[in-house]
Amino acid sequence: MTTRELSEVIACNPVVAAVKNEEGLLKCLETDIGIIFVLYGDVCSVSKIVRRIKEKGKVAMVHIDLITGLSPKEVSVDYIRECTEADGIITTRANLIPRAKALGLNTVLRFFMLDSLALMNVEKQARQELQPDIIELLPGILQTSFMSKVVKISRVPVMAGGLITDKQEVISALKSGVIAISTTNQKLWTES
Repeated sequence: MTTRELSEVIACNPVVAAVKNEEGLLKCLETDIGIIFVLYGDVCSVSKIVRRIKEKGKVAMVHIDLITGLSPKEVSVDYIRECTEADGIITTRANLIPRAKALGLNTVLRFFMLDSLALMNVEKQARQELQPDIIELLPGILQTSFMSKVVKISRVPVMAGGLITDKQEVISALKSGVIAISTTNQKLWTES
């Protein structure tokens, strides 16, 4: 899947299911959600989790930082590429983005927006030659003016995730210019 194809899937599916356990996976596999963020598993189970997602015709993005047994090193990206059918990775570690891109994986770089230093990190990332495909801001309930500022700074599409609890928060985030939201809130998988 190319970067353009990922952007098209997200544009058609502005609510991304983030699954953190088997129950969540089973539930989202029965929805119309087109893209799934895998936030759980280990080196023994992640390929099976991804395979089930792919069998349903959905896009699988693996949060590499949350897979037990993987380290924050390039070899972990190699593992995801070689041992799973994942379409890409999610990470908070910018150093993994070049390796994932070199291997043809899509990339989501997450930023926890805790203070002005986090905003400086987003600005620094925007100056890098090699960019992730998407930047995700957490928590997703940031003020819309702040999200709009990040959207203007970023050279790539921006999405939001975390602590989004209702449809109005989804709408507010999307109005700020983000292309999508990710959520573990199963209610939002079907009502948005």
